[in-house]
Amino acid sequence: MPPKLFIDIEKVDTGNLIAGPEEIRRHNPQRDEFEQLDGILHFDTDQKIAVGVKAVKEDEFWVKGHIPGRPLFPGVLMCESAAQLCSYYFNSVTETDKFLGFGGLDNVKFRGQVKPGSTFIIIAKNTKLGTRRAVFDCQGVVNRQLVFQGTVTGMPM
Repeated sequence: MPPKLFIDIEKVDTGNLIAGPEEIRRHNPQRDEFEQLDGILHFDTDQKIAVGVKAVKEDEFWVKGHIPGRPLFPGVLMCESAAQLCSYYFNSVTETDKFLGFGGLDNVKFRGQVKPGSTFIIIAKNTKLGTRRAVFDCQGVVNRQLVFQGTVTGMPM
């Protein structure tokens, strides 16, 4: 049985970005086809939760080759989207100029398919925030259904 979502997704206004691509770029170094986070929908330092969004488009670089005739958003890019949300959270809270690089992934499970045309909602809950390591429990949601979960560990670089 899938775990409960960290936040009531019904209460998140998916039509209202509190930070868009330009704001994300001030915190994250990824550019061009590796920008896997389109916006921030919710940011709560008291609950230690951030919610981001990625519109999974029909013309992305992976669509042609990742299961021809039946394109699926690659799991590794779901993990990358979550890591970019974690990096945004880390840099926003610590106000550092360091980049939060991947340090590890644990307990990752894929529970559903994400197809082009989907809106992929990412939820990150910070469980540890230090100068040498940050840990986040992450979830990915499409149509209110959990499709991805895992723990992302980042290291400031």
